[in-house]
Amino acid sequence: MIKKLSFALLAALTLSVSSCKLDLLDNPNAVTNSNTDINYLLNNIQLNYATHFNQVSDPGMRLTRMLNQGSAIYENAVSPSNYDDTWSRAYASLLTDIKTLIPLAESSQLYVHAGIARTIRASVLLNLVDMFGDVPYSEAIDPANFNPKVDAGATVYEVALKDLNDAISNFAANSASSPSSDLYFSASKDNWTRTANSLKLKAYLNRRLVDKSGSTTAINALIAGGKLISSADQNFTFKYGSNLTNPDTRHPRYGYSNTGAGDYQSNSYMGTMYYSKGFVDPRMRFYFYRQTIKNPTDVNALRCITNSKPNHFSASDFFCLPTDVGYWGRDHLNNEGIPPDGLLRTAFGVYPAGGLYDNNAGTGVFLGAGAGGAGIQPIIMRSFVDFMLAESALTLGTTGSARSLLQSAVEKSMADVRAMALATTESSKITSFEAANNIVWTTEVSKYVAKVLENYDAATTDDARLNVIATEYWLALYGNGVESYNLYRRTGKPANMQPALEANPGSFPRSVYYPASYINRNANAKQKAGVTVPVFWDNNAANLLK
Repeated sequence: MIKKLSFALLAALTLSVSSCKLDLLDNPNAVTNSNTDINYLLNNIQLNYATHFNQVSDPGMRLTRMLNQGSAIYENAVSPSNYDDTWSRAYASLLTDIKTLIPLAESSQLYVHAGIARTIRASVLLNLVDMFGDVPYSEAIDPANFNPKVDAGATVYEVALKDLNDAISNFAANSASSPSSDLYFSASKDNWTRTANSLKLKAYLNRRLVDKSGSTTAINALIAGGKLISSADQNFTFKYGSNLTNPDTRHPRYGYSNTGAGDYQSNSYMGTMYYSKGFVDPRMRFYFYRQTIKNPTDVNALRCITNSKPNHFSASDFFCLPTDVGYWGRDHLNNEGIPPDGLLRTAFGVYPAGGLYDNNAGTGVFLGAGAGGAGIQPIIMRSFVDFMLAESALTLGTTGSARSLLQSAVEKSMADVRAMALATTESSKITSFEAANNIVWTTEVSKYVAKVLENYDAATTDDARLNVIATEYWLALYGNGVESYNLYRRTGKPANMQPALEANPGSFPRSVYYPASYINRNANAKQKAGVTVPVFWDNNAANLLK
């Protein structure tokens, strides 16, 4: 969807020029101060940002066992060839277009436009640092410099935080007009202010390992300000449609076709949701759709059913079949070939990808099934904010009760997952299934929350309590690999993640390799020494992660 809409929007940005007046030294397709419709440009930035988020989310989802990582060793999982388009979209599209938009907007007193652009730029910069470490910025986006040097990740974080402060100032100013179309918040200055503050919360929480006092003071100030994302209408999401072509507006992870499902789900994630509380997580039917409600017995469909659990797996580690009722995908770092199992393996459900709600139908997916791809990108949900505040209260002593914030976070996650699903075409199926099976949603949620709090109260150390918070955050983050990757590197939690299938997969990536295109084309670019190079805020022990 994004790519096709982006091309259409960019085409609209380009004004007609007489061939006799065309300067052959100018690129007629380039966005410049003289040929820009600022509303079209802002929408193009917003569309590209949704694709950017999906791209930077993918490796984190796989490394943290939300999705299958289709490589046998970690080095290959974060290969330089994986990130060329991610890098290009960030620099050649997003950061370039934002650099063009901001002065145009501010000179015309279009402060909401400028604030949105600054907020998105800050998020992109934070994501680049969190993914790659040191990245170009001060010398980047300069048409006269083809070989920009990197800036320290800590410096780029400061740039992003300044952008967020400037964005908040933009939203507080009297604007000449609002954007004609805002794809996230319909030009709500309050919602955008809360998003900017919530991005600041994320940045300061990441920095708590290297600047404890600074993070504590900054997070307390954010709490006191009362302008963080806190209600459902303030959730920072990108909403997709169900249109198949011209343009394709579906969620990029929807993946349904007449030959079955797309990606492999993670056995570890599904097993945790099914078993870890002693009853099934209420969100499971929303997250996943089973194409069969019976486990396969044909080795041609699932080769591992005849294999023994690897010797380096513990008794509690999930392997091959995480449940006995048809939930199955792949184990961590499984790079086997793909058998004809497209109409058997577990698929994305209605949340967040806009697929099918699991009502025990046990039938194969097909093109257009379920909500048809009308899902969301969960960029910053209100539950995420409460999980971050719970971690901050426990580790930094910031304002608030970690236990109460944990409870609030879980309750908000449950509510938002269900609300998103009920807003789709799957709504009647959900309510009918629940009525027929005597499922009372509030009762299921209360039971789950009580178990989480019981686990929290039973924890005897802050480390154990942090594991409860982080595990619940991980389970609420489905669809967001940016924050799950940050969480895992920041805390080392959830503890005891499923091991790789190989006994020696190499070291867990503390950052990913720079893209091949950047290394090959930039004379000043140097590839990092290895995947163990951490980002600036990660000073945890070298052997913390696996």
